Amino acid sequence: MATKIKMENPRTGETATGFYGFSWTTLFFGAFPALFRKDFITFIGVFIVLAILAVFTVGIGATVAMFIWAFMYNKYYTVNLVKKGFCFAATHTENELAASKLGLRLNAENCTTIS
Repeated sequence: MATKIKMENPRTGETATGFYGFSWTTLFFGAFPALFRKDFITFIGVFIVLAILAVFTVGIGATVAMFIWAFMYNKYYTVNLVKKGFCFAATHTENELAASKLGLRLNAENCTTIS
Protein backbone atom coordinates (compact mmCIF):
# COMPACT_ATOMS: atom_id res chain seq x y z
CA MET A 1 0.00 0.00 0.00
CA ALA A 2 1.31 3.42 -0.87
CA THR A 3 2.05 5.93 1.85
CA LYS A 4 1.37 9.63 1.29
CA ILE A 5 3.79 12.39 2.24
CA LYS A 6 3.07 16.12 2.10
CA MET A 7 5.44 18.12 -0.07
CA GLU A 8 5.89 21.83 -0.66
CA ASN A 9 7.96 23.88 -3.04
CA PRO A 10 9.55 26.63 -0.89
CA ARG A 11 10.18 28.90 -3.89
CA THR A 12 6.64 28.86 -5.28
CA GLY A 13 4.58 27.85 -2.23
CA GLU A 14 2.94 25.11 -4.30
CA THR A 15 1.96 21.94 -2.42
CA ALA A 16 1.77 18.39 -3.66
CA THR A 17 1.37 14.91 -2.30
CA GLY A 18 4.24 12.49 -2.75
CA PHE A 19 3.89 8.74 -2.46
CA TYR A 20 6.13 5.79 -1.70
CA GLY A 21 5.47 2.07 -1.65
CA PHE A 22 3.47 -0.21 -3.93
CA SER A 23 0.91 1.56 -6.16
CA TRP A 24 -2.32 -0.41 -6.34
CA THR A 25 -3.89 2.23 -8.58
CA THR A 26 -1.08 1.78 -11.09
CA LEU A 27 -1.52 -1.98 -10.95
CA PHE A 28 -5.23 -1.75 -11.75
CA PHE A 29 -5.30 1.35 -13.97
CA GLY A 30 -1.91 1.32 -15.70
CA ALA A 31 -0.86 4.78 -16.85
CA PHE A 32 -3.92 6.68 -15.61
CA PRO A 33 -2.61 7.52 -12.10
CA ALA A 34 0.11 9.55 -13.85
CA LEU A 35 -2.57 11.46 -15.74
CA PHE A 36 -4.51 12.18 -12.53
CA ARG A 37 -1.29 13.48 -10.90
CA LYS A 38 -0.69 15.79 -13.90
CA ASP A 39 2.42 13.82 -14.84
CA PHE A 40 1.55 14.04 -18.54
CA ILE A 41 4.85 12.95 -20.11
CA THR A 42 4.95 9.81 -17.97
CA PHE A 43 1.30 9.09 -18.80
CA ILE A 44 1.95 9.31 -22.54
CA GLY A 45 5.11 7.20 -22.36
CA VAL A 46 3.66 4.46 -20.19
CA PHE A 47 0.39 4.39 -22.14
CA ILE A 48 2.22 3.92 -25.44
CA VAL A 49 4.51 1.22 -24.04
CA LEU A 50 1.57 -0.66 -22.49
CA ALA A 51 -0.45 -0.38 -25.71
CA ILE A 52 2.42 -1.75 -27.81
CA LEU A 53 3.00 -4.59 -25.35
CA ALA A 54 -0.72 -5.40 -25.31
CA VAL A 55 -0.89 -5.61 -29.10
CA PHE A 56 2.15 -7.82 -29.52
CA THR A 57 1.56 -10.13 -26.55
CA VAL A 58 -2.25 -10.34 -26.49
CA GLY A 59 -2.34 -8.36 -23.23
CA ILE A 60 -0.01 -10.56 -21.23
CA GLY A 61 3.03 -8.30 -21.65
CA ALA A 62 1.04 -5.23 -20.63
CA THR A 63 -0.20 -6.99 -17.51
CA VAL A 64 3.32 -7.96 -16.51
CA ALA A 65 4.57 -4.44 -17.26
CA MET A 66 1.80 -2.89 -15.13
CA PHE A 67 2.75 -5.19 -12.24
CA ILE A 68 6.41 -4.13 -12.48
CA TRP A 69 5.51 -0.44 -12.96
CA ALA A 70 3.29 -0.58 -9.83
CA PHE A 71 6.42 -1.21 -7.74
CA MET A 72 8.31 1.66 -9.38
CA TYR A 73 5.89 4.50 -10.11
CA ASN A 74 5.38 6.09 -6.67
CA LYS A 75 9.11 6.42 -6.10
CA TYR A 76 9.61 7.73 -9.64
CA TYR A 77 6.89 10.36 -9.16
CA THR A 78 8.09 11.56 -5.74
CA VAL A 79 11.75 11.73 -6.74
CA ASN A 80 10.71 13.82 -9.76
CA LEU A 81 8.89 16.20 -7.39
CA VAL A 82 12.13 16.53 -5.41
CA LYS A 83 14.01 17.28 -8.63
CA LYS A 84 11.48 20.05 -9.33
CA GLY A 85 12.33 21.68 -5.98
CA PHE A 86 9.73 20.20 -3.64
CA CYS A 87 10.63 19.45 -0.01
CA PHE A 88 8.93 17.18 2.50
CA ALA A 89 6.47 19.16 4.63
CA ALA A 90 5.24 16.59 7.16
CA THR A 91 6.59 15.85 10.63
CA HIS A 92 10.31 15.24 11.01
CA THR A 93 9.75 11.52 11.63
CA GLU A 94 7.54 11.14 8.56
CA ASN A 95 10.05 13.09 6.48
CA GLU A 96 12.92 10.86 7.61
CA LEU A 97 10.93 7.69 6.91
CA ALA A 98 9.91 8.86 3.44
CA ALA A 99 13.45 9.95 2.60
CA SER A 100 14.89 6.60 3.70
CA LYS A 101 12.28 4.61 1.74
CA LEU A 102 13.00 6.70 -1.36
CA GLY A 103 16.78 6.53 -1.00
CA LEU A 104 17.12 10.29 -0.38
CA ARG A 105 18.95 12.30 2.28
CA LEU A 106 17.34 15.11 4.26
CA ASN A 107 19.17 18.35 4.92
CA ALA A 108 18.40 20.82 7.73
CA GLU A 109 15.38 22.34 5.90
CA ASN A 110 13.75 18.91 5.27
CA CYS A 111 14.71 19.27 1.66
CA THR A 112 16.32 16.28 0.09
CA THR A 113 19.33 15.56 -1.98
CA ILE A 114 19.43 12.83 -4.56
CA SER A 115 21.76 10.01 -3.46
